[in-house]
Amino acid sequence: MFSFGIEHEVAFLNHEGKFADFSRTKFADFNQIVERLPTYPSDYPQLRVGDAGIKQKRWYIEGFERFEDSENVIECVPKGIEIRTTINSTIQNAINELSESFRLLCENAINFGFSPVLISFNPYYAVFDPQPPLNDYEIKWRQTSPERQTAHIPMLTYGPDLNISVAGLSTEGVIDIGRKLTYYSPYIVPFSYSSPFSQGTLWSGLSVRTFIRTGKRPAVMVFVEKREQLIDSVPSLTKIARIPAEVGRIEFKAFDSCDDFTIYAGLLALLKGLVLDKTLLGRATIPDAEKHQMSAKEGFDNEDILATAKQVLQASEIALFNDPDVHLLAPLKVMLEKRETPAHKLIQVFNRVGSIEEALLQTYAFK
Repeated sequence: MFSFGIEHEVAFLNHEGKFADFSRTKFADFNQIVERLPTYPSDYPQLRVGDAGIKQKRWYIEGFERFEDSENVIECVPKGIEIRTTINSTIQNAINELSESFRLLCENAINFGFSPVLISFNPYYAVFDPQPPLNDYEIKWRQTSPERQTAHIPMLTYGPDLNISVAGLSTEGVIDIGRKLTYYSPYIVPFSYSSPFSQGTLWSGLSVRTFIRTGKRPAVMVFVEKREQLIDSVPSLTKIARIPAEVGRIEFKAFDSCDDFTIYAGLLALLKGLVLDKTLLGRATIPDAEKHQMSAKEGFDNEDILATAKQVLQASEIALFNDPDVHLLAPLKVMLEKRETPAHKLIQVFNRVGSIEEALLQTYAFK
């Protein structure tokens, strides 16, 4: 009935121990890592390759594509490497595949002096300014969708797409779930918060990524088959499927990155429960930017966020009552009880070691 997939963006420190972002890293630096990683022919056609040819494997370089005066891509300014899983029939299979792909990425990255680190917003830059400036073709192309207009924001962010689909749902049913998840997004994203740094120091909250991104960018994207099924909104809630395997897919895009993949398992179980739940009535076509900013600052210390997060988690748990995936919610229940997020650990380590880089090196404990 359900299918699951994960897209996980990985940031790195380079051989000098510096944050390997667009300011000091070239496409070739990451491409030498990707070239060493295997190709699985059976992955296709369920994984999209894309027009630029960058997405040839389960791993690919995430970045900002530059064009000449036509649709030809002439450069990709890198921000990190994304891992994507194939479509899995169980949450645990998706987590196992992600874990194995991450292990292979680590083994190869270290050979070129790159160490994977957890962060969900660039800890040094607040703005990505393409250089050279966009040409006339690029300016026109970027105006063709709300997401292309804000494509500079993802150059600063690192986060997952958690993908879920349900066989037999109508287009209206899938869009309704997308609107439901959009409404409840500010209450569930704190489970993932991991971006407490900004412009070289501690930020005054838990997720710079959420504060800056969500509202301008979607919380959820629903893939539909036909153009007449699209809903006009800014940011978009719906998008035309680019390959048949995407039709009916719901992508939750608002979580921060996690270095403990059991949290991803919990979040996928939470989303699964919310798909099954019939009691939560909130719906929104566009994310509430103000609510997300409040959530990003305070997390579960905000009483409204805490209370609704408890309600949502309980509703999901009840909906999963006879489902073996219900036990995957355990890490989320602990976080709610302690009112803690992964960002709290990053802040604690930073306060102890006094360095962003040293704090980041404490992440991915299982690598």
